[in-house]
Amino acid sequence: MSSIGQQDPAVVRPRILPGARRTLVCLGFCGGGAGAYLPWADTLAPDTELAVVCYPGREGRFAEEFLQDWDELAEDAVRAVGSVAAERPYVLFGHSMGGWMAFDVASRIQDRGGPAPQALVVSSANAPSRGLTPQDMFPSQRDSDAGLLEWMRTFGLIPAHVLGDPDLRAMAVELMRADLVVRDTFRHRGAASVGMPLQVLRGADDPVIDPDTVGQWRALATGDYRHDVLPGGHFYTPEVWAGLPSRITALGVV
Repeated sequence: MSSIGQQDPAVVRPRILPGARRTLVCLGFCGGGAGAYLPWADTLAPDTELAVVCYPGREGRFAEEFLQDWDELAEDAVRAVGSVAAERPYVLFGHSMGGWMAFDVASRIQDRGGPAPQALVVSSANAPSRGLTPQDMFPSQRDSDAGLLEWMRTFGLIPAHVLGDPDLRAMAVELMRADLVVRDTFRHRGAASVGMPLQVLRGADDPVIDPDTVGQWRALATGDYRHDVLPGGHFYTPEVWAGLPSRITALGVV
């Protein structure tokens, strides 16, 4: 997998595929960046290009200030997704907090006349219509730095080299805290729904997910709906995460 610089620092593309007929666009989870998604470029079919939205304050946008408000971050993501959507059809994916962001971005784009995604895929996220509940505020802004690192080690995808480097650990905690601030400003836009096909993925052993999530997400979709339960917890198992694009029906590989 080669790394190719992009003119737009808000969109990371590990491999440029001019002949691709669609793009899988991924939105980051709380405390995460593009890195967790980049290996997926090696698993996608040749007709699908991977693009990962980079939020302010990290990676190619490291010099930018973190945003502190959900609406500001959503509008930033709408712009980034729109730059990809102008090129070819796309599927929009979001994991955890990124699932809420993907839903919000898709509904905003849809309300403004598109181009909307061919499909929306939400992973390890409760339905946003529940609002922000204590179940969703995990980890918490009140957690110590050590507590946040332990959460990332246990439930997240923080690389071992980050845990072993004091400077990188401090950066990881700073990034997580910035995202928690944004997450805790989330408010569901009451009339928001999506008309494109919606696929919801969740881990069988994920303690964060509400047991009624199937019906709650279904109520937000006016089109086709699918709900899949996968092995593992919030990030599934390493094997499932590595091959997660193969579970996306809109990519035609399930």
